[in-house]
Amino acid sequence: MSNRIAALAALAFAGLAAGSASAQEAPSKPFTISGSVGLTSDYRFRGVSQSDRNLAVQGGITIAHESGLYVATWGSNLAGWGTFGGANMELDLVAGFKKTFDTVTVDAGVTWYMYPSGFDNTDFLEPYVKVSTTIGPVNLLGGVAYAPKQEALGAWYLNGTSAANGVYDQPGDKNANVYVWGDVSSGIPNTGLTVKAHLGYSNGNKGLGPFATSVAPTGEYVDWLAGVDYTIAGTPLTVGVAYIDTNISKKDAAYLAPSFTRGQDGTGQIAGATVVATLTAAF
Repeated sequence: MSNRIAALAALAFAGLAAGSASAQEAPSKPFTISGSVGLTSDYRFRGVSQSDRNLAVQGGITIAHESGLYVATWGSNLAGWGTFGGANMELDLVAGFKKTFDTVTVDAGVTWYMYPSGFDNTDFLEPYVKVSTTIGPVNLLGGVAYAPKQEALGAWYLNGTSAANGVYDQPGDKNANVYVWGDVSSGIPNTGLTVKAHLGYSNGNKGLGPFATSVAPTGEYVDWLAGVDYTIAGTPLTVGVAYIDTNISKKDAAYLAPSFTRGQDGTGQIAGATVVATLTAAF
């Protein structure tokens, strides 16, 4: 895994260097290019670890047109529950439209979640809509992401025992997934600090998909986050610390073992309370 992390880090920082070089040139005015590279002590997706509670290297880039149209890509290394087969890497492709009406910004688009070299039926498509606004010093955002029925979201295995034996209970099954969330953040004047919070709700497949994973383990659960970011003045760097948790208990998730455990060996939680540290460079 260390080789994959090193390769992803090299690609991410190469993108940062390329972004810096292009910024020195005169980019086409109708377009804006932005992005980030970073390290996180644990890649949590909707409260669940996708890196087996280990370090992850992540990076992304967005190209936006003045009309509001944009395309983006984002990647991270994976481990354990998050692998979905293949190169132990997630690569997201995003396209959308973002427009501000007075004080309200509407952002609608679609994300294609890819797992290079993995099973084709573990990739899935997820449209989303986000609405955000600012009230005084407080930033508010609400969103809904709905993934229509797809094999990647189906209950191919009904439990972890079937997955461990490699015997599909419902091969070819398709299911949908919905995620509803809200974010709030506020900067503290003259400190470089931003406090933030997140609350999300998932509803989807109660079983396990083609590679014994699920976007909504246990079928229905809530995740939350509370944290603080510190932007280092005069640099593109931001340091963050966040407390992340879900309401998925050991009892609720027992029938998904050993798949839904750290190391996928039947021990250790990957959806329990944790503190995650991040270091991000924006460009």
